[in-house]
Amino acid sequence: MTKYNLTEKKGQAAYCKHIRKEMIDKLSKKIKYIIVNKKKYKDKDFSARQLASDIGTNSRYVSAVIRICFGCNYSEFVNKYRIEEAVSILENEKFDGLTMCDVSDLVGFANRQSFYAAFFKFKGMSPCDYKKQRNR
Repeated sequence: MTKYNLTEKKGQAAYCKHIRKEMIDKLSKKIKYIIVNKKKYKDKDFSARQLASDIGTNSRYVSAVIRICFGCNYSEFVNKYRIEEAVSILENEKFDGLTMCDVSDLVGFANRQSFYAAFFKFKGMSPCDYKKQRNR
């Protein structure tokens, strides 16, 4: 994927192998609760470090658990929920007057470029193309 400067990383950090199964299960539930249920993915400034602090661990454990349980890194994990919400907004006629910058801001992206890159990564097209396709 060369469009939007996307690259894929492979492999797993060594510390991922040293976390107990019970700890992984416990942390994954807490991570999902905070990011998804509390909708922290909408907070532009909410980092893996802040998440780690909120659940009482360190950011390496957060990163490792996200990698093990969800098969991605923190940014990809958070962006997945942001893009799901963006798609809901783009498919809802109630929000037709919003610009892509508005949508990007509503779902928690710091800038339009990051929004477009993540959208393309998850949907294979730009948000504008997605919206045009929906309006056919």
